[in-house]
Amino acid sequence: MSQKPAKELLRQVINELANLYEERELTALARHYLHDRFHVDSIKLALNSPVHFDEKLMSHDLKLLRAATPLQHVVGFGVFYGRRFKCGPEALIPRPETEELVSWVIQGIGELKDSQVRVLDIGTGTGCIPITLALERKGLKVEGLDISSEALALAQKNAEQLKADVTFSRLDILQENLIGRYHVIVSNPPYIPESDKAQMHSNVLDYEPGLALFVPNNDPLLFYRVIAQKAMPALLEGGSLYFEIHETYGHEVMKLLESEGYQNVSLKQDMQGKDRMIRARI
Repeated sequence: MSQKPAKELLRQVINELANLYEERELTALARHYLHDRFHVDSIKLALNSPVHFDEKLMSHDLKLLRAATPLQHVVGFGVFYGRRFKCGPEALIPRPETEELVSWVIQGIGELKDSQVRVLDIGTGTGCIPITLALERKGLKVEGLDISSEALALAQKNAEQLKADVTFSRLDILQENLIGRYHVIVSNPPYIPESDKAQMHSNVLDYEPGLALFVPNNDPLLFYRVIAQKAMPALLEGGSLYFEIHETYGHEVMKLLESEGYQNVSLKQDMQGKDRMIRARI
């Protein structure tokens, strides 16, 4: 093990990753890396405390980060709703805007009168949505679906590690129908048009599954339309459908849901002021 003052170690990481990102993003990445890998928090940095670190491990990590490997893949986890979720190339890395969607769903569940609320997450990925719901609201019956067997295996590991009671199953929502009945159906489906690839960073394009990201340019609302149609008969009376959405398609998704017969369609902005979430009821 080696030892360096915290600020010197931070500067070293920043210098090693220079020219990869803008300065502000680079500093944030370096701080997150030191926190996640060597437990260097803001207090240790402020006090410039000595940090014990594995130089060989850090060298390996920085090589991966220079190749634009996402930090969550390097350290093996991402934080979502205050919990560590295993991450890998099998599924999308959990993102802050999805935490806001989960908070909205939790609020909606709290308004329900049924003794056992049934919740379904479509396109579950790491399982961050259903696992968080199961842990935040005890007594729910929660399920997660995904087309990817690899993603489902990762989600199952996360559920076991976090001791969450969630049932995961494989289903291709574009080709198969839903079987159960639910009070709440939630989905963060693929919604990025193929044409947006040119503006995206390589740490997303090269390391996260395109299956969970992209939709055809000529049908960007594909998953919203199919899920809305298949969720309608699967929702119990008074049930709700929640979506995370592409910020530019909010009103289009609202119109789609209304045309499919949903009521009380609400569009919600995230903390950045972007249209990112929709709720609809039957």
